[in-house]
Amino acid sequence: MKLIMAVIQDKDSNRLSDALVKADYRATKLASTGGFLKAGNTTFLIGTEDEKIEDLMSLIKENCQSRDQLVAPISPMGGNADSYVPYPVEVQVGGATVFVLPVEQFEQF
Repeated sequence: MKLIMAVIQDKDSNRLSDALVKADYRATKLASTGGFLKAGNTTFLIGTEDEKIEDLMSLIKENCQSRDQLVAPISPMGGNADSYVPYPVEVQVGGATVFVLPVEQFEQF
């Protein structure tokens, strides 16, 4: 058995949640915040059997697409202002960061 931790952008959260329910996966959904853009993320915790990992990864990949987004840089507070860029920068956001962890024991009460 494995524990899948999938960190995704909030915009993809409902789509993935619906797909997981439709495919009969149970998941715990947690609100989280990214460190780089300080934007809202959603972290899904999903327990599954080893043989279903590939199917679950495909489901996550289908529902969590990366996209380009313009973000306004945060001005430096007390830091070096020489490298500060005062105009929006295009960065790639979305997609999914997925961790697959072994589960030694699973109990449900």
